Amino acid sequence: MRIRAAIAVPAASAATAVLLLTAPQSRAAAAHAQPVRCAEKSLTVRAKAAAGEPTVLRVGVTNQGARACVVDRVPTVTFGNLDGAALPTPHGGAGSHRLAPGRTAYADVRTIADPADPEARRVGAVTVAASAAHRGRSFTAAQLGTGRRVLVWEPVTTWWQPTRAAADRAVGLS
Repeated sequence: MRIRAAIAVPAASAATAVLLLTAPQSRAAAAHAQPVRCAEKSLTVRAKAAAGEPTVLRVGVTNQGARACVVDRVPTVTFGNLDGAALPTPHGGAGSHRLAPGRTAYADVRTIADPADPEARRVGAVTVAASAAHRGRSFTAAQLGTGRRVLVWEPVTTWWQPTRAAADRAVGLS
């Protein structure tokens, strides 16, 4: 009979249990939810050629907003009026990268493997966006520090990294 007594629930307790089960999620549970996509206006995007490496661009994105948000796992990097964008390295760039308020993520872009390549294209500007849905920010070759043009052939970009050194390692700079 003890088991039966433990299973029996008074009507008032049953009503309380139903209310608890149908109540909205707690704030703690909501805090663990995935942040929203970053608004482009809350981000600052930067780009500059790596010192002594005009074929490697260092890019960064900083969350200027008050809340954490997400950007695409890899930056979208396009070159002048050429079709296409830099491909992610390693492959599998789908997904997101979380940016806490005030934090910066870094990526490196190798614009061309061999500057002497006869198939190299030359562009006057590069556009970098933290997410494919953003317009991004354009940088002239002079602003990037690559001279009058940026050489491009089969460009690749790293995933967003927590440090500049990690981005350098991911593209083969040490």
